Amino acid sequence: MRIAIVAGVAAGLWLAATSAQADADLFRKSNCLACHAVDQKRLGPSLKEIATKYAGDASAPDMLAKKIREGGSGNWGQLPMPPQPQVSEADAKALVSYILSLK
Repeated sequence: MRIAIVAGVAAGLWLAATSAQADADLFRKSNCLACHAVDQKRLGPSLKEIATKYAGDASAPDMLAKKIREGGSGNWGQLPMPPQPQVSEADAKALVSYILSLK
């Protein structure tokens, strides 16, 4: 029984790590790197700044996924974030999940 529990926990950790890596890969493959970095400000805020700002905000995942696809302005200064309509809704949600995990 203990072996099964340990194996289940290990599999869950492996899946979580694999999912996080896939989301990080998605970030690198998208246009996000043109304006954002993980831990430093570029044209837009760092991903860690975004994660900190929206930590604990239950409405943030949907709002941020929409902002990725539709663009926006005013939350981080005057420079607008251009829309990224080529990013699917599912990929936008995966990107947001990755960003919010970086606290």
